[in-house]
Amino acid sequence: MVVKTFIDTGQDSEEEKERYLQLAFHLASDFLLKHPDKDVRLLVACGLADIFRIYRPDARYTSPEKLKDIFMFITQQLTGLEDTKSVQFNQYFYLLENIAWAKSYNICFELEDSNEIFTQLYKTLFQVINNSHEQKVQIHMVEVMRSIICDGDTVSQELLDTVLVNLVPGRKKLHKQPYELAKALLKRTAQAIEPCITNFFTRVLMLGEPSVSHLSEHVLDLILELYSIDSRLIFPVLPQLELKLKSCDSDQRLQVVKLLTKMFGAKESELATQNKSLWQFFLGRFNDIHVPVRLECVEFASLCLINHPDLAKDLTDHLRGRSHDPEEAIRHNVIVSIVTAAKKDLALVNDHLLSFVRERTLDKKWRVRKEAMMGLAQIYRKYALQGEAGREAVERISWIKNKLLHIYYQKSMEDRVLVEQIFAQYMVPHSLEITEKMKCLYYLYAALDVNAVKALNEMWKCQSVLRRHVKDLLDLLDKPKSETCSKAVFFKVMVITRNLPALGRTKDFVKKLAQLLEEDVKIRKQLETVVSPCCSRQQAEGCVRDISKALEHPAQYSSPFAEMVTFLLGRIAPVHIDAESISALIKQVNRSIHGTADDEDEGVSTEQAVRGGLQLLKVLSFTHSMSFHSAETFESLLDCMKMGDEMVAEAALQIFRNTGGGIEESFPHLKQALLPLLQQKAMKGLPRQAKLAVHCIHTIFSNRDAQFAQIFEPLHQALDAGSPEQLITPLITLGHLAMLDPGQFSSSLRSLVANFVIKELLMNDRIPGKKAAKLRPAHDELSPLTLAKIQGIKLMVRWLLGMKNDQSEWANSILKVLMAVMKGGGDLTGVGRLRKLDMSRLRLAAGCGVLKLAQEPCYQEIVTREQYRLCALLINDECVQVRQAFTQKLHSALRRLRLPLQYMAIFALCAKDPVREHQAHARQCFLRNVHVRRQYLRQHAPLSGKLHSLLPEYVVPYTIYLLAHDPDYVTAQDTKQLKGIRECLRFVFEILMVKKENNSLTFIRKLVENIKWAKWGQTPDDPKTNEKLHTVCNVAMSIISRSNTYSQEVAKGPALPARNFRHADTNISSTKSHPPPEMKSFINLGKPRTASILGAVNKTVPATAKQPHTKPPWTETVCSDSSLGWHQTWVKHCEYNEVSSVKTSLVPGTQSNWRARDDSVLLRGGEKLQCLKRRAATGEGDKNVGWTLRPKCVHRRAVSAGVTDSRFQAGEVQATSAALEPGEEQNSPAKRGRRGHTPGAASLRCGALTEMGHKKPSPLTEVEEDDDDEELPPAQTRCSGRFKTAGGEEINFGYARSMDDDNEEAGCSIPKIQETPGRRDRS
Repeated sequence: MVVKTFIDTGQDSEEEKERYLQLAFHLASDFLLKHPDKDVRLLVACGLADIFRIYRPDARYTSPEKLKDIFMFITQQLTGLEDTKSVQFNQYFYLLENIAWAKSYNICFELEDSNEIFTQLYKTLFQVINNSHEQKVQIHMVEVMRSIICDGDTVSQELLDTVLVNLVPGRKKLHKQPYELAKALLKRTAQAIEPCITNFFTRVLMLGEPSVSHLSEHVLDLILELYSIDSRLIFPVLPQLELKLKSCDSDQRLQVVKLLTKMFGAKESELATQNKSLWQFFLGRFNDIHVPVRLECVEFASLCLINHPDLAKDLTDHLRGRSHDPEEAIRHNVIVSIVTAAKKDLALVNDHLLSFVRERTLDKKWRVRKEAMMGLAQIYRKYALQGEAGREAVERISWIKNKLLHIYYQKSMEDRVLVEQIFAQYMVPHSLEITEKMKCLYYLYAALDVNAVKALNEMWKCQSVLRRHVKDLLDLLDKPKSETCSKAVFFKVMVITRNLPALGRTKDFVKKLAQLLEEDVKIRKQLETVVSPCCSRQQAEGCVRDISKALEHPAQYSSPFAEMVTFLLGRIAPVHIDAESISALIKQVNRSIHGTADDEDEGVSTEQAVRGGLQLLKVLSFTHSMSFHSAETFESLLDCMKMGDEMVAEAALQIFRNTGGGIEESFPHLKQALLPLLQQKAMKGLPRQAKLAVHCIHTIFSNRDAQFAQIFEPLHQALDAGSPEQLITPLITLGHLAMLDPGQFSSSLRSLVANFVIKELLMNDRIPGKKAAKLRPAHDELSPLTLAKIQGIKLMVRWLLGMKNDQSEWANSILKVLMAVMKGGGDLTGVGRLRKLDMSRLRLAAGCGVLKLAQEPCYQEIVTREQYRLCALLINDECVQVRQAFTQKLHSALRRLRLPLQYMAIFALCAKDPVREHQAHARQCFLRNVHVRRQYLRQHAPLSGKLHSLLPEYVVPYTIYLLAHDPDYVTAQDTKQLKGIRECLRFVFEILMVKKENNSLTFIRKLVENIKWAKWGQTPDDPKTNEKLHTVCNVAMSIISRSNTYSQEVAKGPALPARNFRHADTNISSTKSHPPPEMKSFINLGKPRTASILGAVNKTVPATAKQPHTKPPWTETVCSDSSLGWHQTWVKHCEYNEVSSVKTSLVPGTQSNWRARDDSVLLRGGEKLQCLKRRAATGEGDKNVGWTLRPKCVHRRAVSAGVTDSRFQAGEVQATSAALEPGEEQNSPAKRGRRGHTPGAASLRCGALTEMGHKKPSPLTEVEEDDDDEELPPAQTRCSGRFKTAGGEEINFGYARSMDDDNEEAGCSIPKIQETPGRRDRS
């Protein structure tokens, strides 16, 4: 009743106020305030609240203690708000509403204990608020607390802590409603509470007073929360954060950076534009010295790019530097940030940011490379394949597909396997439907650049080779166990290991897989299905799934082993290409040919699509030939052959050539329709088509002799030298028939070569010569007669390649014809009717023919030394295109280990090329060949018979031989030529010695020493030739002596090729100095020249002094069955890693037994240096290895037995070096006019060489590509004839002379390598 009375009493009734004054005092009595009944206490609190409402703003309670008791009592009653389901909740709410409306607590401002009252009130309200309260409860609570903050003079730290503690992240997650209440309060009181908050942060951050509050450790978290609530609350604090960013404490900088990343990165944050000074300070932390700080900044980039694209420009400049950061984690996170933003929206990242990702695909760390490649792949799939951003975005990222495939050129197997995975999952997803997948592959292949196409082709070839290796391993496991079979299995295991990523124990895992396949028949059958040429995509996916499931058993198979098997299955499983896929691909190509495909909508022209599709089919016909074996596919290809489009017909012929085996048995109905087309193409088609048609007949038909006869006879009879334009196709066809089946047409071919090709075609010039405007031959500028002559030369070479008979006199005769063409400068007759550009192409054809013949072991020995030297001079031809084409042909044959090692020495002459670009290209070719040979020696057990044909260092004797016989090098005193020789030797030595191969320098030095002890094999008694030989050796020694690499002595030196060198007489003294004493006036050795592009030669400790020789190191005959005296020093370096001898290796590229040497020879500090000096002075130390210490300006000298009888006196070596002034231009231009030709042909030679600075000429174009290496039995019929060349040399065709007439002495036999790396690409 009393409460109701106060509720009904208004504030304006003064009479009632006086009437109930005593009652108000009674309600504040201790009896009621401490009443045990909570309902009574609630009613009393409500009454007191009404009293404060009625009597406001004056409080009728004058005692401060009483007021404190009353308000503490009311605060205690507010705890009843916690239970919303209570019966008295409405009364508790009334109490809250009343004090909120009346601002009753403002009365406490005058009390000394007001802070205690307010703090208790705040704690109570934050404690009782929960998610069951309605919005109006929170509003009244905020109003109660707001009035205290806004109407009071200040806010105590204790009261502020009561509010801010609800913002701490840990408490915020557990108590969400108090956080929302504090957030609402701060928003309502932002202006009033901001000075208090600023004061708190200033004392903690700037004055270092952490004891001011228990929230000091959460100060940065509070700044972030306050910023998210109302940015005005912390604006005065921001300058303090700038100072903290400059702190010397890295942990403080890190914490502030973490705070600012969240503030700047917030979605609706405008802090970067509102406070540019702080933004610039923050960007400066991208270059912080502390790694975690830079890492935090980089991680912020993706959030900033997504929420604030306008800041991308500022971030780009700083991310550029961090993309090259020395820390791997930072470079990795740069990629993650950019890719994350790009996947969100491609418009968020600019082209510069994408270029950073592109650069990191070549990072030195695998983790960074992988992230960059996967990021680009995900971007490509989302925007290029799925088309989520339109055509403009597709054009913008069109470079990604090329870049990803270019990475396949990297040496790391991890990179290559990842590219294969990206291709299968992102570029052409194997999960797509067949038609859609082939369409995707078709247009992707058409849009790729040249290098990307080559990489994709190489990827398919590598997968095909690995598939074949696995199939061979399965076949070996099916054979009965034997020692031979076990060795073969181990060899295959090693080969497969090299084609898998290095997972730590890959070799052991592959061995374990071989054991598993031997034991588990089910898994072996499934793997046999996967590697089967006829395996379909569905079968491959099912078998891979079953094998992976079988390896998931954790107790039996480890996770790394299962991962290795997954990598292997991913490389060999045909998930893209099968018979159904090829059929769909051919249909897609046909739609483009007939103009019914939407090529333009896919971003490529119709011509580009057709050309790319045909090339794709040709490549797949080589790597997946069995997938073409279906009637539908072959009928479609047959229709393509009938089309008028020559490009389409040629592609169909190429595919038939690669896949035609088995057509006659499996598809007999195609035989009758296919044979007439092939015969027509062989007789009347274009040159390329004619060649392919002949090979198609040879591949497809079993009774090919009859079909060849139907082609050969009409063409042979119709040959007419008077119509050279009609001879190209017939000569090509006849040449390939002669190569594929020389025995069938042996007599006709002899007549054809002797009477037509040589007599009527090569020896007869019917067209008067015309002056050529330029010496840059293009294919379309050549006369028909020249084109016919080139095909005539190729016909003769192909005939010999088909015969493979070195006992035939025709081989010598044809070689002499080829030499005559080169000697005559391209004009065999010497009449002078041919143009210079025609002559240059004929020289090139003859030289390439010699290279082709030299690739066959049966013809390697009949190529004489003079022919070899003349052929080598083509690399210094006056025509730029001839030099380019010959270099490329030479490199191609050497890289496949087809040519003997002596042909590798020809690259040394490229140092005389006046065009720097050609020099650099030749240097790379030589380096590649050195690498191929060293890799081959590491992967195969070396045999003594093959070392001389594989070891790159053995090119040195051939190089010296070639340079000493240079036609421009006439006298040993020719200083100008010696300078050129020095550059040629440097060209070779820098590459051979730049790698830290074991004992490479020592081995080369021993070779040069042995050569100087030797004489010429052809003219051993000619003093002039021997003088030139010794002079070139001195030049070589002067180059070697400039290297500080130490050397080791061995028991016996390496042997030399006996065909080129003979050992000297022991009674002959070689004290004569070369060059002669009169040249010593030119001595000016100067400083050693720095190394060229490839870097300097190894520089280590000074060279050792040699032990006295008891006898000169005579040269030894190098034969396949000879026992090498130094072979005992060989230490095997192969995949078995077995050491067969404890002696030190002399052969470079092999492992040496370094432990057999005294450790004191390795100079590591001053103590050992002094010890070494003492040993040198006293004669102590290792007796096997001697050391002499000299100043750096003194070059190493070779000391041999007997000081007076030394062949390597220091004065002799330095005299040669002195004559070659190092300051001159290093590239002597190729000799003009007479280089390598007879005087009679000098007038027919072309003019000066192309000088440097001219526009780079286009490469030579061939009528056809010579890539046929089929072997057939030699012909046995006879034919003879005699002709004279322009130089008067008589050439005999027939069997009148023996093959031994041109081989006066037995020479070295370089065996043909049977296992050559890679396969010949017929596409």
